[in-house]
Amino acid sequence: MTPAARIAASIELLAQIDTQPNRPADAVANDFFRARRFIGSGDRRAVSDRAWSVMRMRRRVAWWLRQDAPDARLAVAASLLLEGWSVSGVDQAFSGGRFAPSPLDHTERETLSKIEGHTDAHPNMPDAVRLEIPDWLLPHLQARFGADLDREMAAMGTNAPLDLRVNLLKNTRAEARAALAAEGWESRETPISPWGLRIDGRRPITSGPAFQTGLVEIQDEGSQLIALVADARPGLRVADWCAGAGGKTLAMAMAMQNRGQIVACDVSATRLDGAVRRLRRAGAHNVERHLIEAGDKWAKRRAGTFDRVLVDAPCTGTGTWRRNPDARLRLRAIDLSELQVKQATILDAAQALVRKGGRLVYATCSLLLEENEAQVSAFLARHPEFTLVPLARAWPLETPPPCPGEMLSLTPARHGTDGFFTAVMERVA
Repeated sequence: MTPAARIAASIELLAQIDTQPNRPADAVANDFFRARRFIGSGDRRAVSDRAWSVMRMRRRVAWWLRQDAPDARLAVAASLLLEGWSVSGVDQAFSGGRFAPSPLDHTERETLSKIEGHTDAHPNMPDAVRLEIPDWLLPHLQARFGADLDREMAAMGTNAPLDLRVNLLKNTRAEARAALAAEGWESRETPISPWGLRIDGRRPITSGPAFQTGLVEIQDEGSQLIALVADARPGLRVADWCAGAGGKTLAMAMAMQNRGQIVACDVSATRLDGAVRRLRRAGAHNVERHLIEAGDKWAKRRAGTFDRVLVDAPCTGTGTWRRNPDARLRLRAIDLSELQVKQATILDAAQALVRKGGRLVYATCSLLLEENEAQVSAFLARHPEFTLVPLARAWPLETPPPCPGEMLSLTPARHGTDGFFTAVMERVA
């Protein structure tokens, strides 16, 4: 594809993402490229990188254009200018030639000319716009990060690497790395997780033999560390209460060496069905599934019988914005309020499964105090039969934990992972 054709394709992709606000951008992009198999891997990467770049600067683009929600075409053109292009350069790219975007009209050219030469935030630009976050969320993130907020949000604006978890049921990390190298993918060991490999950029590894035969799974290093802290050992009885598609279930099954029992629970049959293929591919044989339904007596009958219960709770997903930049502008204040209630309800239900001496592991991919530390404090106040296990004691590796404090709190700026939080609580009575 020519550079102009790539720009045209990125406009088309962004337009599709904009018209499907309830679907993750990744899912829309997968469908977009699946319908255009003629686009090669290098071109796919360039098109998606351009689209993701625009999503990461959507508020700044809108501010410069003085528009609430500029359409995909104007947003892409403006993003080029804010990256240092000239209006004449954009004009050449929007030539109307074969596969190129149609020419800029007079109004578009006039609008764009007003921001030519501006590449940095304007002194009058509001902080929330400059940091690419919703206005209502700014005080929450300021409370979380204080003086480090700019650095943390800058890290959220970078491209996330492709993290993989090596499946130790089938091979070692060295063997998996060699298998990926044979496919042309250069990887390196993740700095914290003993199970991880990292590849720079977005790469289509899912069609290769290393992924197809279950040697590796796609999983951010921070997510791997949640499974690590859960400390699911061989022979234990474990419940993954919000299992979803089974990413952490798979990691715990691997850590248990297929010995013991894991029950993957979720309210979505579709997500649990999706986990089946992953479990088979990975060779995980100690997992059964359970669909949580209204009036279900399953949990009541199994109260106090599990050694570990992992609650990877639904949350705002603020820690995943490197990968899902579109999600930040869809997030509403009411979402946070509703999620806090849901998280507390889920914790109260899941805790009943934990036996005396067993552990309840609460995790989110959120950066917000309200969903993390405050949620844990409120739970412990409601349930004095549980006590917090300090991270230094819960951490299973000989190397020290990656962060200070009593709970695991990871961020892109500090740890190179997505934003994740984990607290471990033990039933003492």
